[in-house]
Amino acid sequence: MKRSYSAFAEDIPPYSGPKAARDSYADLKQLSTIPGHIYTRPELQILPGQRRFSKVPWLVSMLELLPPTSIGHLKEWGLPTVFVLAKKYNKLVHVWESVMAMAELWHPQTNSFVFPEFEATILLEELEILLGLPCYQRGEEPTISYTVEQINSWSILEYITTKKTDLYTMTSGMHVHLLPIAQWITSQCKRKTTNYTAIAKAAAICICGVILFPESDGTISFGNLSIIDSIYEGMKIGQAVLGFLYGGLTSAVLGGPFYGSVIALELWMGMHIQFRAVKDLTTECKTMLNHPLAYVGGRLHMSTRAWCKTAQVKGIQAWRKYLRNLTVADFDMRPRFMHVRIIHLPQRTGLALRLLGNDALVSYNPDRCYLQCGAARTVVPLLSHFPPIQERKRGDVQNERDMRSAVVH
Repeated sequence: MKRSYSAFAEDIPPYSGPKAARDSYADLKQLSTIPGHIYTRPELQILPGQRRFSKVPWLVSMLELLPPTSIGHLKEWGLPTVFVLAKKYNKLVHVWESVMAMAELWHPQTNSFVFPEFEATILLEELEILLGLPCYQRGEEPTISYTVEQINSWSILEYITTKKTDLYTMTSGMHVHLLPIAQWITSQCKRKTTNYTAIAKAAAICICGVILFPESDGTISFGNLSIIDSIYEGMKIGQAVLGFLYGGLTSAVLGGPFYGSVIALELWMGMHIQFRAVKDLTTECKTMLNHPLAYVGGRLHMSTRAWCKTAQVKGIQAWRKYLRNLTVADFDMRPRFMHVRIIHLPQRTGLALRLLGNDALVSYNPDRCYLQCGAARTVVPLLSHFPPIQERKRGDVQNERDMRSAVVH
């Protein structure tokens, strides 16, 4: 799936650096003045009761039946971390108070968290490492996965089963039901069939639907199904996952439902805000035992023998107070897993990069988070790896159209 994108002359002035970001931050509209923002409605409870993040009883039992060959396919497609998180999913405990308090700081136009002294966001490079997804490299623009046309879900699911009764059971409206797919996997594994690739593809739909694209109770959209299907072809899905999470955060802060990978958000919060690796600790951090980092922290240089900086923060009010007074010193700008990593920035101020999601283009502004990016580790590409690039300002016609699109979505 390819899309043409604009090329620019070589004499374009380079990214103007931290000063422009600081000036822009000073002019940023306060969250309390954004119409309908959840920041001004503390009584609105939107996250804890969402069934889309409840336990999935069929998931672990289905994964335990997978043959080694099918598991090998999942690892080849870049999903080993997602597979581990899925196997441990029912053991994870979401701290909704921290997630909700964090979401309240999300700015829907800059797509960043606004703290008293700085802005921060979930960088694409961070998300790819946190979730163990295949990382983008310069020159691989054609391998970025996104959806540009109507999806024929049956053409994707027919690789798993050609029985029309199964296909009717697996789909309804514009969504795909995960439980019938899991039941099909279970039946194939118990019959000891050798259709290992089809089993792996079906398992990928289930684990990605639960970990990367949780949207509604036990279903995923046709667009996300298409994104998952592209994994088998070696496509990079990091942009789609991050764009979907950005869209979910924007929806939540404007009073809509929250969707997207809450596990990715909790991993990001854990590395930057909640935990800090300490060499000499001999006891395990009890707070981390049911946190996603307990199962995938090793590759991020984080073990359960860590210091929890937020151990005394309990309840939604305490989390609000803590996060709304967070200082630069309390936020780990450069976790160890991001050392020597290259972070891509736009060519100059005013050029918005857009994450190619499955339903809409989502603006991506890493240059605003200059403390996260760090000038010493920043490479300014001649041409952005997020096509298409577009000149953009907050408050202009295009920006307002994007905002209305986000609210509708």
